[in-house]
Amino acid sequence: MPIRSKWKNTELDITPMIDLVFLLIVFFTLVLNFAAADQDERVKLPVSEWAQPPEVLPTEPMTLHVLADGNVIYNGNEYALQELKRHVDFHLRFLKHMNVPLEKVTVIIRADARCESGRVLDVVELCRDSNLTRHVFRTKQQEE
Repeated sequence: MPIRSKWKNTELDITPMIDLVFLLIVFFTLVLNFAAADQDERVKLPVSEWAQPPEVLPTEPMTLHVLADGNVIYNGNEYALQELKRHVDFHLRFLKHMNVPLEKVTVIIRADARCESGRVLDVVELCRDSNLTRHVFRTKQQEE
């Protein structure tokens, strides 16, 4: 619906402005959903005095959340370690199809503070068996 301007004898159409606002809402909704995929409230990260923000962001991140019971959350689904291998291999086949070299894939491991360290090492070993050699461990910074 055109709106008549007070200052000039012209009509303004506000439809493009509404479209722009709608597109911004959609964009921010998608961005927030992708950021939430990197975190899971079931995982309570350990605190470390050496924790630092990453200097360089990974180009092809693959986030694995290790729960206190040793199960792993990947792409929003919880798997036992034996099941996880199949899903990681499927993801790697997809990356290979997209011509992404394995050297660019960085595995981000977010292990619960109550998880046994052997479970985390099992996840690292699973990744190495799949030829994923770049690993990053997430912790929380110690509050001063």
